[in-house]
Amino acid sequence: MTDKQKILLPSILGLLLLVAIFIPKGERENLDEVEVIEEEEIEEIVYKYGIPMKSYDIDYGVVKRNQSLSDILVPHGLSIPQIYALSEKSKGVFDMRKIRQGNGYAFFCQDDSLRTPEYFVYEIDQTTYVVYYLLGDFDVRLGKHKVEWREKHVKGNVESSLWNAMKVHDADPVLALELAGIFGWTIDFFGIQKEDEFCVLYEQECVEDKELSNMKITGARFTHLKTPYYAIPFAQDGEVLYYNEKGHSLEGAFLKAPLDYFRITSRFTNSRYHPVLKKYRAHHGVDYAAPVGTPVYAIGDGTVIERGFQDGGGGNYVKVRHNSTYVTTYMHLSRFGAGIKKGERVKQKQVLGYVGSTGISTGPHLDFRVHENGKPIDPLKVKSQPKKPISEANMERFTVVRDSIITLLEQL
Repeated sequence: MTDKQKILLPSILGLLLLVAIFIPKGERENLDEVEVIEEEEIEEIVYKYGIPMKSYDIDYGVVKRNQSLSDILVPHGLSIPQIYALSEKSKGVFDMRKIRQGNGYAFFCQDDSLRTPEYFVYEIDQTTYVVYYLLGDFDVRLGKHKVEWREKHVKGNVESSLWNAMKVHDADPVLALELAGIFGWTIDFFGIQKEDEFCVLYEQECVEDKELSNMKITGARFTHLKTPYYAIPFAQDGEVLYYNEKGHSLEGAFLKAPLDYFRITSRFTNSRYHPVLKKYRAHHGVDYAAPVGTPVYAIGDGTVIERGFQDGGGGNYVKVRHNSTYVTTYMHLSRFGAGIKKGERVKQKQVLGYVGSTGISTGPHLDFRVHENGKPIDPLKVKSQPKKPISEANMERFTVVRDSIITLLEQL
């Protein structure tokens, strides 16, 4: 029995009971026999994208490589002039040129011999879709799936990697990236040990019972080398940050690394044998090996002071000035991030580009460099400077939040 049927049946029975109570017996005998509605006759109208599904035959599909909207609509009977008119109608709602490979779509066709398509729906992303009414003067509207945030938790130990540990404990592995982002200023996640323990409270976004890789950590404890580290979310000065149990911000001025996952292949040195040039020379940076296309982040807020190409060296590179003291450089990029140009302000963990092998390089990697007051320094020895701790005025309120979260973590 559906939920809607569970609601309707008691209502019908209740109505019959009211008849029995309030209408005199004699008059009841004169009434026509009341028809009892069988459960099977109660019909539930099911909607998808706001359209009643029973009224249509539905054809589902997925956008293929290099496929345009015309390639999808023409085989379903729409002419090029009609598609142009639909495109004009769509302006200001959705750019029809921006359909992407792998995204789903659906045709709602009339139940006739021609199977005339009445609606076309394109899934923009996991929560948003656009509905095209294909008859008459056309119509276009955006829609949103109903989003639900579910409270979840996970606890376990690291055996090989945090990513694999999440999969072992039936949690979305993306949660490992979320933890790395929160604890990235205090824990070296590329040096975590077997038996390190994690305990996480979080909310996960769901659409139509499908879990999405969009999560909000509401409390966490990560035990590294037998030392527990806490992450307590708290709003102060209009900004929600994560703090440790003492009220110190976990977010430093700089990230520990400009990549989420990597392998260090070369460190800062004044004398390194260059594999391409076949000679010893200084290497004032750290090489992080990672797959082509891995996002490269700005380690802190700053301004792009250079974006260019070094044919005989760093290939595609970006240089960011963070303050009067520090400048960072990101080299051998395959391509640049969106909007990255000279003079542009960037935020911490904004994508500057993607790992590549441009310039003089033997394979895909990032050559990352840091200058302090104009002199090269070892990027691995840069100390991040934490943001403002919990103020005295907010400490009492923070203490209540902290104790509540730590209690919940311990109960897991």
